[in-house]
Amino acid sequence: MRKTLLSIAAAGGLTALVAGGLNAQGGPPQLPGAVDASRVTAGTYATDASHSLVGWKVNHFGFNDYFGIFGDVAGTLEIDPANLNAAKVDVTIPVASVVTASAGLTEHLMRAGANGGNPDFFGPNPAPARFVSTSVHTTGAHTAHIMGDLTLNGVTKPVTIQAEFSGAGNHPFNQRATLGFHGNTTIKRSEWGLGGFVPLVGDDVELDITIAFEKQ
Repeated sequence: MRKTLLSIAAAGGLTALVAGGLNAQGGPPQLPGAVDASRVTAGTYATDASHSLVGWKVNHFGFNDYFGIFGDVAGTLEIDPANLNAAKVDVTIPVASVVTASAGLTEHLMRAGANGGNPDFFGPNPAPARFVSTSVHTTGAHTAHIMGDLTLNGVTKPVTIQAEFSGAGNHPFNQRATLGFHGNTTIKRSEWGLGGFVPLVGDDVELDITIAFEKQ
């Protein structure tokens, strides 16, 4: 019993010490980014490529969904908070660096076609995909539709991204003004010449975008 009381007392002392240290520093650290449009300043921004991702989801045989990720998204955003509809986005997605949870599936995505035929999916050394906006329409205080052209597998077709402003502030390490956005859209992969195994593997591919831009 005495040992238990001593342990409780020691734990209480540690808690008080930690709390006191935090209070001495002005309390717990605050997140650098916040959904606060007043923090957005006009200018040209470039992606924080190591923290910008495009996730994809496709149905497998009608049983369940499978997920993958494209990383290292590079590109620019031109934005003026006084005229958001004039914003411009131009980003490139390195398809060749696709990540999945299965080494076998990743290899299949990049596999050449049998006997010189077309590959089932991307094939070896696929060109990067690119999205270039053509117009932006704000739909709410923090949301917009971004219309643009998606070039993938040598095919260019229009796509609309439903985008949401997710944060702004100064990056804690390099102090650059940073903007964050989430976005989503659905494409039919067969329209970009990637229709292998449709409909057994779903034609509709949901894209889930999370991207950060740093002011230049």
